[in-house]
Amino acid sequence: MVDAFSIDKGLVRRSFSRAAADYDRSAVLQHEVCRRLAERLACIRLEPRRILDAGAGTGYGGRLLSERFPGAGLVELDIAEGMLHAARGARPGWRRWLPGGRRDAYVCADLENLPLAAESIDLAWSNLAMQWCNDLDRLFAGMHRVVRNDGVLIFTTFGPDTLKELRQAFGALDGFTHVSRFADMHDIGDALVRNGFASPVMEMELFTLTYDRLRDLMLDLKAIGAHNATSGRRRGMTGKEEWRRLEEAYERFRREGKLPATYEVIYGHAWRGQVPARNPPEGERVVRFRGRP
Repeated sequence: MVDAFSIDKGLVRRSFSRAAADYDRSAVLQHEVCRRLAERLACIRLEPRRILDAGAGTGYGGRLLSERFPGAGLVELDIAEGMLHAARGARPGWRRWLPGGRRDAYVCADLENLPLAAESIDLAWSNLAMQWCNDLDRLFAGMHRVVRNDGVLIFTTFGPDTLKELRQAFGALDGFTHVSRFADMHDIGDALVRNGFASPVMEMELFTLTYDRLRDLMLDLKAIGAHNATSGRRRGMTGKEEWRRLEEAYERFRREGKLPATYEVIYGHAWRGQVPARNPPEGERVVRFRGRP
């Protein structure tokens, strides 16, 4: 039986490719989180030779990484070819050659099927892309394979409270899935350890965007390519009466004249170690969490 929340990768690829040209004008939250993730690099002592930007989008994060580590080769990887074209077009000097024969590269691929050589990456970076994956173990096993020993994985993704208002409003409408299922940071930390990453640190931060109308939120999501890609989604259009009911259900969240849209952002980083030979003793804490008990 197919999981109703399974992500349709073909739809994700098409949606983000279509959104690439106008993505940066609407990706206010994505860019802010990206800058905050870049600030966290200050606590990581590493001089990478090659960096993976996994889920590169239009290359905003890649440009920050190149500024911070100008001598490192950058691999921009994204599932959507349109996003990679946008990323390459935003960097006129993309064909730069670096010491030791290293160079920047643009790779169209799925994060759950990384077509990279084993231990070829010093720093794996991913900003708000992992939520489009179906299997955390497959994702982190692949990351563990391509990151070298003593290399690091640093990332952000969305947590369970993301778009909780929209999920609840749709819940009163029908039985289809309208909002993705987002992993809890404790589960993410456990998956990191299970797949060989050492000393994971997880943090959580809540953001609230506000809108005058529900339609404005939906247009924002469409503009960045964040369509409902779950297998249990409704295939037809939402009718006028259903839309009216959805707006009515969402109105109960209005505060001080504005409609909120909550985003739970999870930050994480971990070092590449060996795959553990045994489970940790019961009760042993192997993951440090910040921001939630």
